[in-house]
Amino acid sequence: MATSVPVSAGHDAVRNAAIVAGAAALVAALLVLWLVHDVAAAAGFLAGGVIAIGMVVVWRLLAPVPAEPNAGAIDWGFIRSVAAASADAVAITDRAGRLVCANDAYSALFDGFPTPPGLPIAEAAVTELGKVGRIAWRDGQARFDSLPVAGGKLAVAIERTGEEADMLVWRFAIVDRRDAPDTIDAAIADAAGDRLGTAGIMAATIEADGRVRVANRVLRKRATGSADGAIEGQDFARFLITDSRGLVRFEREGLEGTPLRVLQIPFGEGDDDGSLVALLDEEDDAPAIGASASAHVRSLVSLMPFGMALVDRDGRFLQMNDSFVRAAAVDRAAPPLYPGDLVVREDKTAVADAIRRFAGGATHSTDMAVRLKDHPDEPVALTIAGARGLGDAAVLLSLKDNSEESRLKREVAQATKMQAVGQLAGGVAHDFNNILTAIIGHCDLMMMRHSPGDSDYDDIQQIRTNSNRAAGLTRQLLAFSRQQTLRPQILQLPDVVSEVSNLLKRLMGETVRLDVQHGRDLGPVRADPGQLEQVVVNLAVNARDAMLGGPQKGGINVLSITTRTVTAAEVRQMASDILPIADYTALVVADTGTGIPPDILPKIFEPFFTTKEVGKGTGLGLSTVYGIVKQSGGYIFAETPPGKGAVFTIYLPVHAAGGVARAQPARPARRPAEIWGTGTILLVEDEDMVRAVAERALTRQGYSVLTAENGEAALEVLETSGRPDLLISDVVMPTMDGPTMVRIVRERYPDLPILFMSGYAEEQLRKSIDLDNVSFLPKPFSVQQLAEAARDVLAGH
Repeated sequence: MATSVPVSAGHDAVRNAAIVAGAAALVAALLVLWLVHDVAAAAGFLAGGVIAIGMVVVWRLLAPVPAEPNAGAIDWGFIRSVAAASADAVAITDRAGRLVCANDAYSALFDGFPTPPGLPIAEAAVTELGKVGRIAWRDGQARFDSLPVAGGKLAVAIERTGEEADMLVWRFAIVDRRDAPDTIDAAIADAAGDRLGTAGIMAATIEADGRVRVANRVLRKRATGSADGAIEGQDFARFLITDSRGLVRFEREGLEGTPLRVLQIPFGEGDDDGSLVALLDEEDDAPAIGASASAHVRSLVSLMPFGMALVDRDGRFLQMNDSFVRAAAVDRAAPPLYPGDLVVREDKTAVADAIRRFAGGATHSTDMAVRLKDHPDEPVALTIAGARGLGDAAVLLSLKDNSEESRLKREVAQATKMQAVGQLAGGVAHDFNNILTAIIGHCDLMMMRHSPGDSDYDDIQQIRTNSNRAAGLTRQLLAFSRQQTLRPQILQLPDVVSEVSNLLKRLMGETVRLDVQHGRDLGPVRADPGQLEQVVVNLAVNARDAMLGGPQKGGINVLSITTRTVTAAEVRQMASDILPIADYTALVVADTGTGIPPDILPKIFEPFFTTKEVGKGTGLGLSTVYGIVKQSGGYIFAETPPGKGAVFTIYLPVHAAGGVARAQPARPARRPAEIWGTGTILLVEDEDMVRAVAERALTRQGYSVLTAENGEAALEVLETSGRPDLLISDVVMPTMDGPTMVRIVRERYPDLPILFMSGYAEEQLRKSIDLDNVSFLPKPFSVQQLAEAARDVLAGH
């Protein structure tokens, strides 16, 4: 298109030029008058100039102004680029109804570039779309929000545009995408169902209860006597009968009717899923299915939402749909020739025999459990059925894609196993803590009667030392089961790493170099610094052992500890099913060892699992790490990149508020030497050995001690003895637990000081104990720790 200069602008230019020319003619006339002193000559010269100027003005006004080159030309390349950026399908047509531009989404939606409204959709939909287009030409714009198509429904927006309003922009957006059963329903009810009927295939979809959803015209005709007969919603079985030989016929045609071949293909594995039913005439002299109908059958197979394949009479594959390819992990570049090529060697013969039997005329179907070559440890169900009357196809195979289901089952089984082992470990640790409390307490009492140098003192000290080692093992079990007592602080990970750097250098020795790098702008985390130090040490020791004899980097093995910031945007890009989207501070521990084998990687966090020699490890190191990280609200992942060593990445959520405290090593607080006290203490403990040693310990410190073996007995003691100065109670007890007993006691004595003792984690217990002003003493404890705890609680009240 060409665009001219505005008329007003042209007139202004002519007017200005005329004024200038007139002025020039007047000056020339005055000059002539001055030279020749003849008024007539000067006037004639002026008149001639005016006439000449008028002729020029008239010519300029009548002459067309040349248009700027390509002033209004449409850049279709630019328009197509803009349309390609849209997720919707976009097309542009001109006044003549021709398609002048469309994007790739339009081509993908309509399988090419048809000109709207003549799209490959139902005729009624084309008619309705044409009406909407005419409205857009008339009103400038129009919408249609429910255009039915085979894949669902489209929202159509049409707008008239262009400098001369001579074009329509069509925009199509999918608003309702149907699932596979709905797609098949639409195909059967549409022209595709009529084409199947022309080929002699009667098709219908039925609900799980056997009621008809949709049927093509030929099935309606045979079942009801009318191509438009009402069949939807009725029981499909009532239209069929079976004779004494088991042959199926239409009830309307009677026992003299043509026998039918019934193929039923379920939409899914559940009992609530419907199915597709195809009926074929079973006459021996019936002509073979035509090539056109065979193509329709293959199209129908390709629409199935589950894995299906067609096999010929020689046992070769004819067709596999996409779901079958995914389920069987078929290599598209080199597809298998026979079904037996998909399974392990032990299952080849059984599959080949079954296919040969059904290709020979077997009328029923069977399910086989087979193992695929790519997944030999996970049996899958292969359904085999005969497919007579479908041209070259003789056998129909169905295989469900259960890779995702198997993965989820493995993860659930692993999580369930870890939870069960964690509960077992926590229970064992709790009971063991009671035993250790008694052993350590009795050792303390015996050491009070012996001084260093006595013959028995060293033996008692050795018993106490080994008991403390056993207590360390119970802490590891509680760490794995996430039931240990933590003392969380708000801290920075570099502070934790720096606290253990010197220890790590000594642990690594001369053959391993420690490389520590910290990122910038690290967010604070909330965790127990002592437990995090244990995490770093455990990972470092495992890495050192893994690098013994492993590949070296620059002549020496390297242990790398890195901290870095992980933003929510980075987590979103990871698309992890486990890691929630949030801001994290990550701790990465990597080594240059041999890495973790793939078959061992899923088991490394299980308690008591170890690859070390007998006597070289307990198998609790990584399980302890896992428990500490999870109890701190974090996540840990292990991987072995190709050609590298093991990499452990810990993600701890960034703490949003509060100050940051520098991590300090876990050391017992300094206590005054004086731990003697006075007053009455009610001691409630269901374990006789723990109650006995605690009673003796408190009595030696000067207290008057009353004892009870459970909560109910404690209430009876209070009825007879009155208010004590302190109540010390176990948490978990039979008959009546500690918190329930304390609630009843607090009703009578609201200000009574309470000291709970338990082998479970304080944090876990406080979540279930809705009591204020209570203290906590973890088991196992020594006589000294019990006396200090009692003194501190009494001093605070």
